[in-house]
Amino acid sequence: MPKNLWNDNDAPDSDGLESLAYRSRLLGADRSLVNIYGGNTSTKSLEKDHVGRDVMVLWVKGSGSDIADITQKGFAGLKLEEVLPLFERPSMSDEEMVAYLDRTAFEVGRPRQSIETLLHAFVPAKHVDHTHPDAIIAIACSENGQAIMTQIYGERAAWVDYIRPGFTLSQQIGAAVRNNPKLECVVMGKHGLVTWGDTSLESYQSTLKIIAEAEVYLENNRVTTDTVVAALPKPERDAIVAKLMPVLRGSFGLERGSILLYDDSQAILEFVGSAGAPERSQVGAACPDHLVHTKRVPLFIDWQPQDGVDALLEKAKTSAGKFVQAYADYFNANKTGGDTMFAPNPRVTLIPGIGMVTSGADAMGAEVSRQLYHRAILVMQNAQGKFVSLTAAESYAVEYWKLELYKLSLKPAPKSLEGKVALITGAASGIGKAIAHRLAQEGAHVVIADLNLAGAQDVADDIVKTRGFRRAIAVSMNVTSETEVQAAFAQAVLEYGGVDIVVNNAGIASSAPIEETTLEMWNKNQSILSTGYFLVSREAFKLWRAQNLGGNLIMIASKNSIAAGKNAAAYSTAKAAELHLARCLAEEGGAAGIRVNSVLPDAVLSGSAIWNSSWKEERARAYGIKPEELDEFYRKRTTLRVNVFPEDIAQAVYFFASPASSKTTGGVLTVDGGVPTAYVR
Repeated sequence: MPKNLWNDNDAPDSDGLESLAYRSRLLGADRSLVNIYGGNTSTKSLEKDHVGRDVMVLWVKGSGSDIADITQKGFAGLKLEEVLPLFERPSMSDEEMVAYLDRTAFEVGRPRQSIETLLHAFVPAKHVDHTHPDAIIAIACSENGQAIMTQIYGERAAWVDYIRPGFTLSQQIGAAVRNNPKLECVVMGKHGLVTWGDTSLESYQSTLKIIAEAEVYLENNRVTTDTVVAALPKPERDAIVAKLMPVLRGSFGLERGSILLYDDSQAILEFVGSAGAPERSQVGAACPDHLVHTKRVPLFIDWQPQDGVDALLEKAKTSAGKFVQAYADYFNANKTGGDTMFAPNPRVTLIPGIGMVTSGADAMGAEVSRQLYHRAILVMQNAQGKFVSLTAAESYAVEYWKLELYKLSLKPAPKSLEGKVALITGAASGIGKAIAHRLAQEGAHVVIADLNLAGAQDVADDIVKTRGFRRAIAVSMNVTSETEVQAAFAQAVLEYGGVDIVVNNAGIASSAPIEETTLEMWNKNQSILSTGYFLVSREAFKLWRAQNLGGNLIMIASKNSIAAGKNAAAYSTAKAAELHLARCLAEEGGAAGIRVNSVLPDAVLSGSAIWNSSWKEERARAYGIKPEELDEFYRKRTTLRVNVFPEDIAQAVYFFASPASSKTTGGVLTVDGGVPTAYVR
């Protein structure tokens, strides 16, 4: 049953806009009542206008907002006396409706009103809630939904057949309520619920009461289905998904990339393995609000564990191709002049025995699709008899509806690395940390890989705090361990679906005359700087071959890669190996669209763990100066007379990671202030 979250101590004393925002957040706190970004709420209150006149204002949720965290600023305000005369009109187009309502604004600077504003205006109650409860939609999407509604509510409910939101639907709902004072709710076929009250609390309680009655009915008439494909054990699922997600991601073939999210919760596993899932999942969306985020139907991969992993990977490719073609056919069959097809890839992929994979332009987009398909599953499972949905034409009319597209237009333009995943080694401090922040700034999701997991987690937490939901994760990686490198890449794939950019940055530095260079020192430099870069590069290439989307490998080498370093033979030799490895891999990867480039820094003292070790004293000793004089020594020896900072290296990495260098591979970019002995020849 829906939980009553109302708290008199928290609720505002007034019953206007402040109370509306409070009620809305309570409704949005339960996703079984209101979809993420879905639903809309309203109140009507007497306000003073800019010259002190009393004006009755309709406050209604602004377009594109989520009532779960809405504040008073998230509501549009309209002059009700200018809106109500529309009820008498015989018809009104969407364009006319929006233009008219825009002119009734009570205050400037507020968001555009909800698509369903007229519904709230025409219902003659102070407070109105339009929600999408799972229980109500299950009934609204049942073949005999109207009869079930009557059985539950009798004369207390009215039914309206599905019609796309707008003037006509609002007029139908308004008329139903005005003509029957006994009504407590309106059930919208294939869509949702409208409830109301004289106070904010009364409206909230009425919404919960109506939903609870539907839930009791469904509990007493529970639909059960047989399991035909049992879920594989968790370790086996994860191992398979680590191979599957890059193949799926590559099959989508999106130029800007995509972020995938894997869900193997119990509810998902039960649905994908149930007897009716292949058919029910292809009927259509469970609610119009889902369409933009889930598409009309998911990709269902017809596979069983006994078929084997290779068969799954092959079916993933062919099934994704068929889905893309089917979506293009759907678009072409329903398009009108000026329509531009969205990316045709699936937003939801279902795999028996494995679970669900959702996709989005970013992690939040994939999460929204995930949340909404959980809602859809509950609707499909509880629909009585045959599950019914919007027709293809009705679905298209919502998915490509200009008023829905307006919501998408509110989003900022995509950044250059949106949909891309970057894995950076040695990213807990110094240059690696700066690179992580720079790539995240440009829209990338970043994997902070470091031996220092606690430090890596701090960097990831900071990026998430600044950039948003799941924009960074921390993984433990010792680049000298083949198994740890492989595990880190597998974790990145399970989190995001794949990797597009790899920055080999993990470092160490040792300084000693050759006579004092121990075998241990030599081997340690080679192990981290040469072998470590090889292990990470090899794993990246394996993943990129599976993704078939190209790839971008960037080596953080050194000035010492091409210039002799006094008393630094072990370090300089390993750095030279890095640079030549990059050149070799540029040749190997070119035909597959894999670019490999190198950045050569010098004397980056700020924030680097290396310079907190004995390296600083050793380098100062090599130049015959004090350690505290090293900064100035390095600055003076540069042609530009500058110091080099981690952010400078990060900017060079971003250049190689971005489309700006799309035709460059095997390249070398020095960021050293100008050291003549290191000029590339």
